[in-house]
Amino acid sequence: MSATNPPVVLLTGFAPFGGETVNPSWQAVRMLHGRKVAGHRIVTRQLPVEFGASLKELRAAIRETKPSLVLCVGQAGGRASMSLERVAINVDDARIPDNAGARPIDTEVVAGGPAAYFTGLPIKAMLAALHEAGIPAEVSQTAGTYVCNHVFYGLMHALRNRKVRGGFVHIPYSPEQAAHHPGAPSLPVETVSDGLRIVLRVALETGEDRKLAAGAEH
Repeated sequence: MSATNPPVVLLTGFAPFGGETVNPSWQAVRMLHGRKVAGHRIVTRQLPVEFGASLKELRAAIRETKPSLVLCVGQAGGRASMSLERVAINVDDARIPDNAGARPIDTEVVAGGPAAYFTGLPIKAMLAALHEAGIPAEVSQTAGTYVCNHVFYGLMHALRNRKVRGGFVHIPYSPEQAAHHPGAPSLPVETVSDGLRIVLRVALETGEDRKLAAGAEH
């Protein structure tokens, strides 16, 4: 790629869901559209909160942009930190309907696919960089069983035979949302956007991940 046509990073967020009027994943992601990081140009896309349709749009975006790296971002209301997801599992089990009214229960994301995929990103190095920047972050051992996990699993399945790394980050409510959820933690959208840029830089510049304890007892 030339300086005028740099390689692409694909960064996605989601539309609002679950009665919310905004989704901070998309608010933070779209702030980075067209920005440069580690010699790459960031291209952003909004995905629908719909089983099936979200993966269709994600695969189309991958074909269109031919990215070197893909990071998908979703909202996890109730979490207090940016959550770097370690693993996606091959199951859809929706507690609430998606935005199209679908509510799959105990179905596979990909029929006959592996039970799980691990992230392709250096999440421990990303974690350390976020902490160094003063941004609350954690390694998460579950991306849930809703559309976020659906997209994360579908992403890793789509990239399985490509020399492209991918992963998923969950983020907390924005303060705007938390005002309607008393006691819920939040992070400013601007902080999340800064954190995503750090995450992308580290992912692009790091080959072998760091060895850091970031597990969980439950």
